[in-house]
Amino acid sequence: MKINPSAIAGVVILGMQAGATDTPPTAQRNEHREERHGATVIDNYFWLRDKSNPAVIEYLKAENAYTEAMTKGLKPFEEALYTEMLGRIKQTDLSVPSRHDGYYYYSRTEEGKQYPIQCRRKGAMEAPEEILLDGNELAQGHTYFGLGSFQVSDDSNLLAYTTDVTGYRQYSLHVKDLRTGQTLPDTTERVTSLEWASDNKTLFLTTEDAVTKRSDHLWRHTLGDSKSESLYEEKDELFTIYTSRTRDKKFIILGVNSTDTTEARYLAANQPRSNFQVFLPREKKHKYDIDHREGLFYIRSNRNAKNYQILTAPESDPSPANWKVFIPHQSDVLVEGIDLFKDFGVVLEKSKALNGMRILDFRTGHWHAISFPEPVYSAFPGGNPEYDTHVFRYSYTSMITPQSVFDYDMETHKATLLKQQEVLGGYDPTQYVSERQWAIVRDGTKVPLSIVYKKGFHRDGTAPLFLYGYGSYGAGMPATFSSQRLSLLNRGMVYVIAHIRGGDEMGETWHDDGMLMKKKNTFYDFVDSAEFLIKEKWTSKDRLVIQGGSAGGLLMGAVVNLRPDLFRAVHAAVPFVDVMNTMLDASLPLTVGEYLEWGNPNEQAAYDYMKSYSPYDNLEKHAYPAMLVTTSLNDSQVGYWEPAKYVARLRTLKTDSNPLLLKVNLGAGHGGASGRYDRLKEQAFEYAWLMSQVGITH
Repeated sequence: MKINPSAIAGVVILGMQAGATDTPPTAQRNEHREERHGATVIDNYFWLRDKSNPAVIEYLKAENAYTEAMTKGLKPFEEALYTEMLGRIKQTDLSVPSRHDGYYYYSRTEEGKQYPIQCRRKGAMEAPEEILLDGNELAQGHTYFGLGSFQVSDDSNLLAYTTDVTGYRQYSLHVKDLRTGQTLPDTTERVTSLEWASDNKTLFLTTEDAVTKRSDHLWRHTLGDSKSESLYEEKDELFTIYTSRTRDKKFIILGVNSTDTTEARYLAANQPRSNFQVFLPREKKHKYDIDHREGLFYIRSNRNAKNYQILTAPESDPSPANWKVFIPHQSDVLVEGIDLFKDFGVVLEKSKALNGMRILDFRTGHWHAISFPEPVYSAFPGGNPEYDTHVFRYSYTSMITPQSVFDYDMETHKATLLKQQEVLGGYDPTQYVSERQWAIVRDGTKVPLSIVYKKGFHRDGTAPLFLYGYGSYGAGMPATFSSQRLSLLNRGMVYVIAHIRGGDEMGETWHDDGMLMKKKNTFYDFVDSAEFLIKEKWTSKDRLVIQGGSAGGLLMGAVVNLRPDLFRAVHAAVPFVDVMNTMLDASLPLTVGEYLEWGNPNEQAAYDYMKSYSPYDNLEKHAYPAMLVTTSLNDSQVGYWEPAKYVARLRTLKTDSNPLLLKVNLGAGHGGASGRYDRLKEQAFEYAWLMSQVGITH
């Protein structure tokens, strides 16, 4: 149903008379009716999605003014937290250089500047510095700046990169000649991925639909041409496409992906004028991806292998008849990928919510594993662009160990620490404890919890506790270090990540059991994890604060509807709370492609199930915990109107006197502020507010 502009032209924002910013804004109710599965649905705040209506912006500004008025007493604490958190950061810093084609690439930051500077040096770090891109210069005149793709041509002379200056995750292509410093006229909009061919003049680009933001079109662009050549358009709205290139530089890969099915196409990088070939036509619920090494394709496939296996096929005929098992399936180990080098392969695995890395020497057939020192940690591959190397770079961190970059010699099995994130001000990791607990939830499943606290903590139920969760898209939440989090721990707060179903911490089944018609397991797991922490005297109801963002914001909305009595305070960041309106609007970014994650509400059974947990649709007249809801006007992933409508409706229903605040960044997108200082200020505010709700104000 279309909005009638004349019906809302005279919208009044009540409660915002001069000098009355301590009165919550009241959004005008404007009846909007829709027929859904034979029933009439009324949404009085549907009008808030019209960003072009001045009354909408006025309402958002009124909410910001109210939030500012209600939190002005927190200003000294907020500013102290910002200073404290900033004081732990080495503001002028350098990333670990990564060697590629004879150059050392790195980024560096300078004190007082918001954005990193991308640089390189030829041959050695003692050589003169070349500044490739200065994010601070590129950001001038913009309230937001994001760097997307960053690809240097094989001859090291050209840089293709993309930028977003609104926060809407809409990226524009730029090509820079690194010999002259000139930006070439070649450009295009809405670029989602790019790769160079071997000839140093051909770019393969994917672009997104202007309305749905679905990445659906592949192009071949030759530098200097005024137009790009269309190579492929993905018509199925469940699928998105992207380009990549194998580490050995032999092939450009086109990945065609949906939530439960994938397809790969490939092209020899030294034959850019030829056509992409389909590796294996898509088959429903078969997910696979491909890489290449020394005449063989390596296929990671979930066919008859829930947690994936790795197979090989000869480049000359990679049809399934020639596939051979390279790494067999294991029911309790998720194969996340394989990094291929000339003489070595590194298999990336996950089991029991922990990362693992196993290394094969192709010359000898000998396997060995990299060992990690702590019971709860995260480890990820680092920058490994070189193919012919015996050194594997990885990043290691835990909730008490700052991010540490290692070079691992795959021949000698020796790890060398190159850099550990500096925490200024005298951080002593021995003063903190990290541990793993398992919460047994209502259906008997064991949910892993990653916990960190400062020594001196007593498990007697009196400690404040910060519980974080996400639980969607098969995206596991790593247990990592945060110097900002020390501001919580040093004030006696316990911090916990609940690795609830919907992620992949315990394998692919963990995702399956927290999606579609099993989505409520995600919410039940979080509630039951909170109950476990209370029962085991880690905290108590009136000392428990919770946070989640995006799909984790849906989690926040769902759990406070299920158990509003269980939490003292909630921060819902860019929350996906208006599930039904969003998933019934196929014109919105992400909607159709996400039917396979949430369900298709055009089908009655899915509609009924989704409606039964949608936070906006299940608000009721009772007491709610204190709530801070944050969003950004240019968010392309979760429209700003979802949290705005949620807050407007909740104001009319809540029976308590607890704070309900909406804070809108009017110049950013899904990730909030783009500049590092601005982002830190947002976090200081959010932490100050959450801590204040459990009596911590300095």
